[in-house]
Amino acid sequence: MKVVVKIGGAALDDKALRLKCARAVADLADKHSVAVVHGGGAALTRTMKQLGKTSEFINGLRVTDAETRDIALMVLGGQMNKNLVSAINALGQSAIGMCGGDGLSFRARKKAYAGGDLGFVGEICAADPKWIHAIWKCNAVPVISSLAPGSDGQYYNINADQMAAACAVACEADALIFLTDVSGVKDANGDVIRWLEANQISGLIQNAVISGGMLPKLEACQQALRKGVRRVRILPAAEASCIPDFYVHKIEYGTEVMVAVA
Repeated sequence: MKVVVKIGGAALDDKALRLKCARAVADLADKHSVAVVHGGGAALTRTMKQLGKTSEFINGLRVTDAETRDIALMVLGGQMNKNLVSAINALGQSAIGMCGGDGLSFRARKKAYAGGDLGFVGEICAADPKWIHAIWKCNAVPVISSLAPGSDGQYYNINADQMAAACAVACEADALIFLTDVSGVKDANGDVIRWLEANQISGLIQNAVISGGMLPKLEACQQALRKGVRRVRILPAAEASCIPDFYVHKIEYGTEVMVAVA
């Protein structure tokens, strides 16, 4: 079985949660082919503040000028990526750090947005999973930061949820799991929706039940399901230890996003 696990930046920023996620990935990789895509938004925001720059978001996407993009390369492709690789390696599971530009695994294009210019924010337009498959053949875990180059030779900051979906589609993954800092998708009463059909998402957006960072996450869920990924689930990172049982036992945490039931 092939599984893509997306680990959010908030989980990576907490050492205990990072170790818990690393353990879950290592346990899962003992029996399956696992690729990890990670963010690092909290660390990026903190580093930008230290450097005197402010962060601006539009519908959950970070407006990225050239300087912000370069800081993202440093933080996401460097510190966050290597910390996670180190955590997985320390558990006896080989992990290889990379970003979308390595081996031209992913190619990006500038993301168009009707409300204005997002700068160096991109979206994945092409993917070649051969290096991911090569790493799997060596019984290792590819750990991928959410950065990819465009045809102009410039690196673009990619929303990590959407990059995880693109990775899952390219690898023909059986499952895509998002480990996040929230308990799941919540309804208007604040209760976690355990089972969410993809065709219900637009109504939740129109009624402002979901907003901010959950918007690109659910867009990524829809993309993965439309293009053949069979199971997609949003899980709280604190419950990462249940991942190895994802296909075997019923999991009581988070939200499973499903294709519409006829």
